[in-house]
Amino acid sequence: MEPSARKPLVRKTSSSYQTFPKSTNMRLDEEYLRSLRNKRLYLAAFAAVLGNFSFGFALVYPSPVIPALEVHPNPALRLDQQTASWFGSVFTLGAAAGGLSTMVLNDRLGRKLSIMVSALPSAVGYALMAGAQGIGMLLLGRVLTGYAGGVTSASIPVYISEISHPGVRGMLGACPQIMAVLGSLVLYALGKYLGLVLDWRWLAVAGEVPVLAMIILLCFMPNSPRFLFSQGKDDEALRSLCWLRGMDTDYSREYEQIKDSVRKQSRRVSCAEIKDPFIYKPILIAVGMRFLQQLSGVTCVLVYLQSIFKKTSVILKPEYDAALVGLVRLFSVAIAAVSMDKAGRKILLFVSAGVMLVSNLTMGLYIHFVPASQNSTIANGTLVSSANLPAEPTNYITLIPLLATMFFIMGYAMGWGPITWLLMSEILPLKARGVASGLCVVVSWLTAFTLTQLFLYVVNAFGLEVPFLFFAVICAGNILFTGCCVPETKGRSLEQIEAFFRTGRRSFMR
Repeated sequence: MEPSARKPLVRKTSSSYQTFPKSTNMRLDEEYLRSLRNKRLYLAAFAAVLGNFSFGFALVYPSPVIPALEVHPNPALRLDQQTASWFGSVFTLGAAAGGLSTMVLNDRLGRKLSIMVSALPSAVGYALMAGAQGIGMLLLGRVLTGYAGGVTSASIPVYISEISHPGVRGMLGACPQIMAVLGSLVLYALGKYLGLVLDWRWLAVAGEVPVLAMIILLCFMPNSPRFLFSQGKDDEALRSLCWLRGMDTDYSREYEQIKDSVRKQSRRVSCAEIKDPFIYKPILIAVGMRFLQQLSGVTCVLVYLQSIFKKTSVILKPEYDAALVGLVRLFSVAIAAVSMDKAGRKILLFVSAGVMLVSNLTMGLYIHFVPASQNSTIANGTLVSSANLPAEPTNYITLIPLLATMFFIMGYAMGWGPITWLLMSEILPLKARGVASGLCVVVSWLTAFTLTQLFLYVVNAFGLEVPFLFFAVICAGNILFTGCCVPETKGRSLEQIEAFFRTGRRSFMR
């Protein structure tokens, strides 16, 4: 990882924030992007997103484990309805705590070291669950793996955004979501096909593998050049950029832009600076997107997916529903990764919110208007109790909730899933990026926990259609929020994006 020590050719400019869209500069940018060697950049991104693989694995860990623990012969490990609910949801509280701590870790240790630090609670958490002798050890293991997930959720998008260049930042920015979905799919596969042969404890042991691979690979990866500049380590930042871009590449212009941008900013945000639109506007946009993303209902749908399918008597075997949803998510995130740097972020957000709106509205109206006798629901039954009822589809109209759910997951995964994380890392100002990214994660997971806990109460009190109609209203709000507040960042450097919020001049974003 020690590149040539040659200094880049420095081109002096009259201003760090010149208007970039001049034709000459655009040609230089295009030629520069074509000259880059991305193999090392991809390797660094892959090493980081192994943390997201572990996050996706840990998030759905209860899915195959809860049924096994509900009938466990040892009373100390046997789960009832209440403990099973906490076993599934306490992960989000750990994730919120992880996001909170990242507000300090990201700026003190750096993005790469923060990701590496998450390996310790993750490894301990999996070990506790693998050797659990009681419910307390299981819950503590879930909290620790959730904490690690919260740290990686806040650190990985920022790290990838800061080491990437505009030509591939959109594609690499979707990789955390892709790896999280892959982690979930691997967990489902291990639970389904190895669960009959291996004890449930071995699933926790398997979770240690990506954690170990991540920390070994990251030892050989560079830190973010922007973070190193912010710490006054100019020579180390130069070596990092040279390693990422290739020593035979003329990265001098990018080097000077990053250095100039960091020099104009103090290391930390003061209370007085919070009033500056350059600081609070991108933070409000990022936090608002995380809040609206969770309010759109994705966590509730994923957590209670099998129960929802049972309640609407979907023609689908329960053991295949999670895998089907995972495949749809993976396919959709892949579409987003390919098209994000071509179509742009905003158009995908519009399409995503529109698809989710129609899907939620269809689901709510179907549940409300289809007679209970036709969809086999019980008017006074709860969602949890209905999950124990056998599905008896009597009409192909029950394909409607299946298709609506699939389109909802597809819409989310191609826009409001990956792009909210990417935009968070793109638009936040450097001096507040560490703190603000942690704040976004805290807001996201606290919202997810609250909504997941309230979901059952609302369903029991008002019916299953009410939350879906509420989610539809939120998705309509997402469309308005995208049109009014979200900037298009496709093909823009992080310095251009910061210049836009600093000056308000749209010429920086053209």
